[in-house]
Amino acid sequence: MALVKLQTQWFRNLAPEPVRFSPSFNLLYGANGSGKSSVLEAIGYLGLGRSFRISRHQAVVSHGQNKLTVFGALDRGLDEDAPDQGASTELVEHRVGISRDIAAKETALRVNGEAVRSLSSLAKRLPVSVIDPGVFDIVAGGPGKRRQFLDWLVFHVEPSFSSVWQQCQRVTSQRNQTLRNGRIDESLMRVWDNQFSLLAESLSDTRAAVFHRFKSAFDDVLKELDAGWTDGLKLEFYPGWDRSQALVDVLKNHREQERRMGHTLYGPNRADIRLKLGGRPVAETFSRGQQKTLVILMKIAQGKVLSDLGKQVTFLLDDINAELDVRHRIMLARKLQELRCQVFITSIEHPEPDVLWTDGQAPEYRMFHVEHGKLTEEKTG
Repeated sequence: MALVKLQTQWFRNLAPEPVRFSPSFNLLYGANGSGKSSVLEAIGYLGLGRSFRISRHQAVVSHGQNKLTVFGALDRGLDEDAPDQGASTELVEHRVGISRDIAAKETALRVNGEAVRSLSSLAKRLPVSVIDPGVFDIVAGGPGKRRQFLDWLVFHVEPSFSSVWQQCQRVTSQRNQTLRNGRIDESLMRVWDNQFSLLAESLSDTRAAVFHRFKSAFDDVLKELDAGWTDGLKLEFYPGWDRSQALVDVLKNHREQERRMGHTLYGPNRADIRLKLGGRPVAETFSRGQQKTLVILMKIAQGKVLSDLGKQVTFLLDDINAELDVRHRIMLARKLQELRCQVFITSIEHPEPDVLWTDGQAPEYRMFHVEHGKLTEEKTG
């Protein structure tokens, strides 16, 4: 599905008028502070339930207001079986919305006019993948970044993952609290160990299966790239402990170590995607430019997995001109076009589609000038 209509109220400096987008490419440009990134941020709210730029809702709501609302209409995207979608026709499959009352600290979610409780009800309908300057920390950053990268894909591939993940988080929290209580009640710890181990095994099995899909797609992307610097590159999934041993035994054998640290040291909360070249982490061997390219390839592979499952990803490319040279921007645009993704690209400069698609095979796109939070569509072609 693709986002074909967006409307916000009291979301940063964005104007409240509805805006209609292409299910293919959307090019947004304007000066710094004009509201380009805020548009992507609002779209992110519908697919992620939060801002990808900042953790606090208070920072997103318009000055002097206590509530924000984001509404979106989704169509069938670039489904080849979908009827022709002319300018006079809006074939909406779902209507989704999220509002946040800052003072009451309450979030309200709606799908097709009905209230829903879980953010996953929104997220599963609009897979949103962000490529912005911060995303390149997937390679150079800690395991948490890569775990989040993998879990986003697992969530969209395996619907049951979210529930198991939430249960595992709760049990991990209870287990950590028991570890910090000073003198450990061993009988209580065995209860938490058993519950945690069962959930951990299930969670790790699901992650491993989806990682296998991702690795296969990533290998295909590498073959098409034919870049010598990737020769010998290895991606491995680390579940968070040595699975040749039962997790319940690992926890028991490291009880004193965990007690000293005050939290769980083994399990899916320690999972990682290990990226190595010649046995060394790529963060130590790859240049900054190579690391950026690697992240782009990983993001494309994510999109390929979902595309092969018939799901359309909405990619948000925020100010990538500052991070990627023209060659890499062309590669990224071409790959996303091949995957039939919906794409939003922001830039300060006026977009030049002929630069991104030098072969003259530009996709259907819409172009918008953003100024003072208002989007004005420009005629193209």
